[in-house]
Amino acid sequence: MRIPSATSLLFIDLETVPLHEKFEDLDPRGQELWQLKNRYWLQDDQDPSAVYAERAGVMAEFSKVICATVAYLSSNGNGLALKLKSFYGDDEKTVLQELIPVLNSVGRTELKLLCAHNGIEFDFPFLARRITIHQLALPECLDLAGKKPWEVPHIDTMELWKFGDRKAYTSLNLLSYVFNIPSPKDDISGADVKKVYYEEKNLERIVRYCEKDVTTLAKIYLKFGNNGLEINEIQSEF
Repeated sequence: MRIPSATSLLFIDLETVPLHEKFEDLDPRGQELWQLKNRYWLQDDQDPSAVYAERAGVMAEFSKVICATVAYLSSNGNGLALKLKSFYGDDEKTVLQELIPVLNSVGRTELKLLCAHNGIEFDFPFLARRITIHQLALPECLDLAGKKPWEVPHIDTMELWKFGDRKAYTSLNLLSYVFNIPSPKDDISGADVKKVYYEEKNLERIVRYCEKDVTTLAKIYLKFGNNGLEINEIQSEF
């Protein structure tokens, strides 16, 4: 497959949670607007609280970034080193302010593009929306307003796996299985993040999970390259 060099990519993954733990914590206007936006999912008299618990964490208007892990690959002589850095905390604006300088390097250094799994539908627009909500300067690599999905220049491993097929979502975990890569979900999965954050108050556990996802993402991308390159070293800081 003809794809950009793995060393030209900034791999990224987000962990997000609802801004409010429960639907009832939204103010009346927020409740009304949330139900309007989710009217398709609220058919058949479904309980808004239950649907909120399931869906609010992936909607940029009603959720926040609590962890963003980025990574890049570099040659170390015998293979590739993966260098990771995580930005995390309860104060989303601070997390984004710390992340933005790294995003600003994309396209201006040897890192030319972003890479995420389901990034075109989730990570890239979610980040852009949350940065805009906080009235921070939008990195050039996320200035994607008005573009069609196929015009987004960044790499999405879910799109690579489709090979032109448009029918189904394929998870990162499933791709790790078919490529014989250890599962990043051996502790928690995305469905557990809200509970771990609000009930267990264990942000460090979520950060470890996010870093596993990014490591798996990079390994999967190398499989698409089919060039025998492997990661033999992982560093926790740039």
